Amino acid sequence: MTVSTQFAGTSVEPTELGSAARATAPAAAPSAAVRTVGELPWIEDTGKVAPKDARALSKVFFDRLQHLEEGTPEHSYARNTLIEMNMSLVRFSARRFRGRGAEEMEDILQVGTIGLIKAIDRFELSREVEFTTFAVPYIVGEMKRFFRDTSWAVHVPRRLQELRLELAKARDHLTAVLDTKPTVAELAAYMELSEEEVIEGLVAANGYTAGSIDLPTGDDNAPDSDSGRSYADTIGACDPAMELVEDFNALAPLLGRLDDRERLILEMRFGQEMTQSEIGEELGYSQMHVSRLLSRTLTKLRTGMLAER
Repeated sequence: MTVSTQFAGTSVEPTELGSAARATAPAAAPSAAVRTVGELPWIEDTGKVAPKDARALSKVFFDRLQHLEEGTPEHSYARNTLIEMNMSLVRFSARRFRGRGAEEMEDILQVGTIGLIKAIDRFELSREVEFTTFAVPYIVGEMKRFFRDTSWAVHVPRRLQELRLELAKARDHLTAVLDTKPTVAELAAYMELSEEEVIEGLVAANGYTAGSIDLPTGDDNAPDSDSGRSYADTIGACDPAMELVEDFNALAPLLGRLDDRERLILEMRFGQEMTQSEIGEELGYSQMHVSRLLSRTLTKLRTGMLAER
């Protein structure tokens, strides 16, 4: 069966439709008229439309789509059919990334479909370019954006992501020429950048991958390596005593203002960790008198430290 149809000034000849024309007709009634949705032909199975026929039908659907009100059933049908008919563009664009494995391919197809939808929403026949030419950059762009946003362990600005690639190429080239790893100054001179920009790019490159701190630090094959030791074991912890440094610095001048007896009692109580009774026996004071002297001295020091703050 052949179909010749014309919509809004766009003509599609029988030879252009090919198998797509056959797909628009109900299988049970080959001699019946072609079903339509509004002024558009009904396509029973978009998966059976060949790419060449899809290009011809896409022109018809785009021409009609620009005259339809968004949200109407005919607009939804036209837009959805365009997406389904051109999914081959997404699969074609995804081939260049097939080396990334089957697990990521599903995500690649999904983000590629987003690019296809953006291309359909922004395409205009007045551009006088083929839709495939217009759509592929959108589809590939979405795929690359997906890799850029998900491949890095730490998110860094796009400028630094691109700088990392340029640095890698420059380093490989200079290593081959100089027969040694290039310095920051040599990289900066070759790339016509400042040394600060090169350093920034090198530091940002560290965010591309991340390793667990539970990974072993040594080489399992080395005889003297400690294979059971992880990076976490080499990370120091905060010393609780460090919090007392500031207090000790503030306390030092206040201790210098005490008389000899007050300093002696503090030394015996907190330095030698003697009890008040032991201090009293040593100095010939009662335990009660030592307690009063100690309390008065501590109050003086406490007041002085609060005043310093």
